[in-house]
Amino acid sequence: FVFSALVRNIERPATKRREMSETQPGLDLDSLSLDQLSQVKQQEEQRLKALTDQYGQLRAGNARFHSAKDALENLKASDHSSSTKEIMVPLTESLYVPGRIKDSNKIMVDLGTGFYVEKSSKDACSFLDRKMKLVEANSSNVLTVIQGTKMNMQNVQIAMQGKMMQIRARQEASVHQAKDASERDN
Repeated sequence: FVFSALVRNIERPATKRREMSETQPGLDLDSLSLDQLSQVKQQEEQRLKALTDQYGQLRAGNARFHSAKDALENLKASDHSSSTKEIMVPLTESLYVPGRIKDSNKIMVDLGTGFYVEKSSKDACSFLDRKMKLVEANSSNVLTVIQGTKMNMQNVQIAMQGKMMQIRARQEASVHQAKDASERDN
């Protein structure tokens, strides 16, 4: 994952906090209309939802890798006690058949997209460790981007509040001008 454009938004100084947007770097929020700000906010909300979903998927994937490693370590630990190990082999998520492991040092590892490779227990553990580190790094990157997106949303909200205050001030000024004009006419 490449998130450098979004990370830039987090590291901006406070004086430029109202300039943002991954899609439009340097976007001056104060120059946008209320409708445009609303659209930017909606885009940021959609981005946040997608990133949050992605983060959840990464965490779930990491949990699966941890579970696989735990199972592999349990298999290696019980390997010393008997020559064959009885297990339940899943046919579906809810259907299992009894089975036996003859050689616990030969492990089939899912590389993804339907490709499997036979590895030794040690190599399979190393593979799982690398995958967990990769997923952890990606999770950390996505979390950083989530934080930046939340900051972007706050900046948009602040800009929207500022626009609303400007609109109210103009309305009050025109009401006072109209009132002053009618008093002068009387």
